[in-house]
Amino acid sequence: MILEMKVPSPGESITEVEIATWLVEDGDYVEKDQAIAEVDSDKATLELPAEASGTITLKAEEGDAVEVGAVVCLIDTSAAKPEGGDAPKEEKKADAPKAEAPKAPTATETKTYATGSASPAAKKILAEKGMDANSISGTGKDGRVTKEDAVNAVPSMGTPTGGNRGTSRSKMSMLRRKVAERLVEAKNTTAMLTTFNEVDMSPIFALRKEYKETFKGKHGVSLGFMSFFTLAIVRALKMYPAVNSMIDGKEMLSYDFCDISIAVSGPKGLMVPVIRNAENLSFRGVESEVKRLALRARDGQITVDEMTGGTFTITNGGVFGSMLSTPIINPPQSGILGMHNIVERPVAIDGKVEIRPIMYVALSYDHRIIDGKESVGFLVAVKEALENPVEILMANDVKKALEL
Repeated sequence: MILEMKVPSPGESITEVEIATWLVEDGDYVEKDQAIAEVDSDKATLELPAEASGTITLKAEEGDAVEVGAVVCLIDTSAAKPEGGDAPKEEKKADAPKAEAPKAPTATETKTYATGSASPAAKKILAEKGMDANSISGTGKDGRVTKEDAVNAVPSMGTPTGGNRGTSRSKMSMLRRKVAERLVEAKNTTAMLTTFNEVDMSPIFALRKEYKETFKGKHGVSLGFMSFFTLAIVRALKMYPAVNSMIDGKEMLSYDFCDISIAVSGPKGLMVPVIRNAENLSFRGVESEVKRLALRARDGQITVDEMTGGTFTITNGGVFGSMLSTPIINPPQSGILGMHNIVERPVAIDGKVEIRPIMYVALSYDHRIIDGKESVGFLVAVKEALENPVEILMANDVKKALEL
């Protein structure tokens, strides 16, 4: 029996996918549920499992865009499984290259071999031009570079290095193309503005130093920075609900829940999984969810549903060493907070200069529905919570907040 395998729908509104990689070859024997291909949609990369055991015949090439429901391969379910696994494929040996008789150099080649010699006057002129005698052909005897050759020589644009100047082209994945489209859309369709502030991370450093090992030992996850930032943002979103809103036609749609999108770098590019109802999570809940989503994104297992929605986004360029940036809004959301690297800087504390670990933070927002007062107030609220986490985020009970 020949089974036609069709492209399943990866999610609502997705009409086509791209064959990113075939994990098997034409004629291979595959087992049921074995991953046979990786397919890219405009939101995620997903594995395509075999629907039955048998011999496979591929009907699409890598890089092909195929519609949902189209046949991408055939599986002959009547084929017997090879004993001891797949039979080794016979490699075709390349024919040994035939030896060619050495060719006599042409007149032009003979001339080229001698271009290294130049008259003293020619050398001086070439030196003033930043050129080498080997870079031009001489018209003198035996290819010697004359003064006239040097005068007429035109230096090439740029500094000649003699290095490789090749180029290459590669097709962008469907996911990367969609990310590019969304970034351009955000720049062209929103009144984006960015406001900045700085956060003294000393209090969070002190808490992590004291409780990090105990927290990890009990909950199995590290006490990172993301839980502090997520909970500080949830508090600020409740204080400034316009930041937790988005434009829908001529209306402003506001949410009474906080679905926080976390931008992470995956093997296929930028992915933005969502922490649902972050307002109901504790420090342990946020850290566990961040770890779960990051691992799924890294392993290419993240689903479209896990990246759909979100009312506000956090992006952390600091893990790559970024000092400051203006993050681009993740449409249709209206705000995104950028975290950056933490650097020890001299700051004034009670009239004295002290060295503190400082992080610059940036809030990009859609000025169409978020005013300057709200955006600045939101970022100040985040700063206040991060600089006084025990009182504001933990209600003065650290052990209870960390569930220790």
